Amino acid sequence: MLTTTVLIFLIGFFLVAISANEIAKVFQKIKFPLITGLIITGIVAGSSVLNFVPLEAVEKLNFLNEIALSMIAFAAGSELYLNELRSRINSIKWMTIGQLIITFVLTSITIYYIADYIPFMENLPEKSKIAIAILFGTIFVARSPSSAIAVINEMRANGPFTKTVMGVTVVKDVLVIILFAISISLAKAFISGEAINISFLFILSLELLASFGLGYILGKVLQIPFNLKLPSFPKEVLVVVIGYSVYVFSHFVKVKSSEYLHYEFVLEPLLISIIGAFVITNYSKHRIEFSELLKKISPFIYIIFFTLAGASLSVQVLMSVFWIAIILFFLRVITMFFGGIFGVYAAKDPKEYRFIAWMPYLTQAGVALGLATIVAHEFPDWGHQFETIIIAIIVLNQLIGPPLFKWALLRVKETHTKASIQEFDGTRDAVIFGIENQSIALSKQLERHNWETRIVVNDGKDHSEITDATIISIDDLTMNSLRQLQLEKTEAIVLLLSDDQNYKLAEQIYENIGTMTVIVRLNNRDNFDKFHKLGSLIIEPATAIVGLLDHFVRSPNAASLLLGMDKGQDTMDLEIRNRDLHGLRLRDLRFPPDVLVLSIKRKGKTFFSHGYTRLRIGDIITLVGSEESLERLKFKFDT
Repeated sequence: MLTTTVLIFLIGFFLVAISANEIAKVFQKIKFPLITGLIITGIVAGSSVLNFVPLEAVEKLNFLNEIALSMIAFAAGSELYLNELRSRINSIKWMTIGQLIITFVLTSITIYYIADYIPFMENLPEKSKIAIAILFGTIFVARSPSSAIAVINEMRANGPFTKTVMGVTVVKDVLVIILFAISISLAKAFISGEAINISFLFILSLELLASFGLGYILGKVLQIPFNLKLPSFPKEVLVVVIGYSVYVFSHFVKVKSSEYLHYEFVLEPLLISIIGAFVITNYSKHRIEFSELLKKISPFIYIIFFTLAGASLSVQVLMSVFWIAIILFFLRVITMFFGGIFGVYAAKDPKEYRFIAWMPYLTQAGVALGLATIVAHEFPDWGHQFETIIIAIIVLNQLIGPPLFKWALLRVKETHTKASIQEFDGTRDAVIFGIENQSIALSKQLERHNWETRIVVNDGKDHSEITDATIISIDDLTMNSLRQLQLEKTEAIVLLLSDDQNYKLAEQIYENIGTMTVIVRLNNRDNFDKFHKLGSLIIEPATAIVGLLDHFVRSPNAASLLLGMDKGQDTMDLEIRNRDLHGLRLRDLRFPPDVLVLSIKRKGKTFFSHGYTRLRIGDIITLVGSEESLERLKFKFDT
């Protein structure tokens, strides 16, 4: 009967989680973090509003929390790759000390002294207030590696400040779990009235050492799925099972030690998991595969974890403690500010960092919420109010943290974001870097379609014998030389040089010029990813001809049409710049009868349209039809 009940709760919760994921995407569209949408949906689906996920279901489904926590710990441990930290080890050390000790000590002391103003703490014994204060202080130290990585990737940030931030973020998450293991043991002792003596400290040390040892063993066990020649999905399942088994084993040890030793020997599953991930990341050949596997699993884990956390909350409790959450949010900000100043001066980093050094560490997510969930489970009398306050603070951190981090990166000038695209100047032109038969042939082909073209060379040779193409010679590939070419309003740039030269150009164009279409001829397949991250369109000669032949075999008519081999027929991409067309449906545009719409690209995503699709400014619409009709349509979309 119990199994049937759990199964029913599980199916019901998964339906809620699927809905939460879709609703959270709406939150993203209005610039709210994904986890905020998941938590709010969970609250609405929980017992205090719609009761789709009753409290009994939350308790029965606690094993989902444990699976999620093990994956969150794996993700945190996998980010701690020692080889990437060595170059900034001094700055990382002092900033970590500043953020860890100052934030923990100051917040713990302050919360203890304001305990009488926090509703669920005011009537508790003094030792309980101390316990709760140190638990708050511990969780306030936690940071979100995934949020930091997301901002760094979005801003394409790189430099001393960025490297320090990434190092401190991952080191702090390892240390905060160790600190939490100590803090929760002390909290249990304070609340139960157990004496804090040498015997207690010895057993606590033994528990931590055992957790470290089991973490090392776990790191070796985690390598087993990757040593086996298995498809990706079985490996993912095995990693999840191994992660959950840590919690099962820890619970087993706790029960058996209480039964035979009359003392609960408590292992720390989070600590074991994070050490296991650290071992496989730093002392095996599976670092990249393990990291990629976790990235594939993480979205599903976060949906389950944050939705279930929201479902466990009460709206009434949330409203009653929200003002406390705001005060504690600012308390955390102030202590992190002083921790940042200490870290900068202690590490002798540039003084320009001192007032912004705290900004990258504000955002919290999985680890902080995971620790709060453990507290709620261990101390049911007041743990849910504690968890509610932490979740409210996490939501505030998620809203304010990323923009502050971005601003700090801009301030230290370590961002490499895409330059803004200039408005269309009425002339369709292309610049081709590199001179050879292909570049000359491409220039002629584009000119036949009424494009203006220039071929740019920097080989120091005389190309005056070429009279049927515009050749421009430059001294080097620096930004000064590129500015002389006035590329800002160029429609397309084609790079036909070596991969190193192509990448240098593509990066400079991406950061400083912002040309929408950059086409790169790839020479080495290993360089594909770095060009792809710059949004370049990549042609790989080794496989392009095979792909072309494949299309001719399977669909010869479509291939010949798209390549412009059918006389009088062509394809064309047109950007919607005419504001009169914004919001109109395709069916209302009255295209010529010999023109068809193939697809629409909007904000980097391509979709196939229908008559009721509404156009937006900036949409790129792909058309096929007669050359004459396509030329007439240019003016309709551009003006």
